[in-house]
Amino acid sequence: MSAKALKILALAYGTYFNTIAIFSKKKAAIKAFALFCTPRKGKLLPHQKDYLNQFEKEMVSVVNHQIQTYQWKEGQGPIVLLCHGWESNAFRWRNLIEKLKTKGFHIITFDAPGHGASSGAHLHVPIYEACTSELIKKYQPKYVIGHSIGGLALLYSQYKSPQASVEKVVSLGAPSDLEDIMNNYQKLVGFNQKVLLGLDRYFKERFSFGIDEFSMSQLIKSVDKKGLIVHDLEDRIAPYQAAVAIQANWKNAQLITTEGLGHSLHQDQVNDQIISFLEAS
Repeated sequence: MSAKALKILALAYGTYFNTIAIFSKKKAAIKAFALFCTPRKGKLLPHQKDYLNQFEKEMVSVVNHQIQTYQWKEGQGPIVLLCHGWESNAFRWRNLIEKLKTKGFHIITFDAPGHGASSGAHLHVPIYEACTSELIKKYQPKYVIGHSIGGLALLYSQYKSPQASVEKVVSLGAPSDLEDIMNNYQKLVGFNQKVLLGLDRYFKERFSFGIDEFSMSQLIKSVDKKGLIVHDLEDRIAPYQAAVAIQANWKNAQLITTEGLGHSLHQDQVNDQIISFLEAS
């Protein structure tokens, strides 16, 4: 579908939500949230399956989902857990995985709910955090690495359910504030304040926090693990300022700023920085 067609479709959804909100803000919020959490892609493609076939696979039951995990056990070094981003899957880590292999790490990655070979049709930070926390408890990784929403879920996990096994956390291109995310969603779809207020109430009822109450840059204050934040100045998905705000309140974290690498951050220079951070004493 072309960019123009996607824009028209998004605005049509906004009109639909606005119409529903005339009669029920709650129903409009539920439908808007469902759309927000539904990935359009991220299932495994044939060449991605081929690459992931080299790993030992295990389907793990976590918070009412079947989560597909992948392990590389030939490495005798510390366990590293990798969490991918939105509309992606475990294949996203292929470049970093190859470098981790050469360094002898025991590698574990997985497909998030609604992605790859895992069950479900929706993904949001609370469910991703719950899955991540359970997998950390199960596998006891020493290092955890997350990209985009995977990075945010990891940071939220360290705030909400910190595990003693984790010594270092790497966050790549992660957002911070739910308010910024929802404001961008509102601009993209074009729904009105009634819908936004309905969403705020829905978040409070379902997750016990409002839209303006979830800020990773504030929650990170209680996290004492060593951290590495990598963020690109030209990131069009998650604003660079999110990384600055998180690093300012994360007392044991360093921020590496890149330019021209975009949101993906899968380039060799980033992966080499990650390896150096993990190997440092």
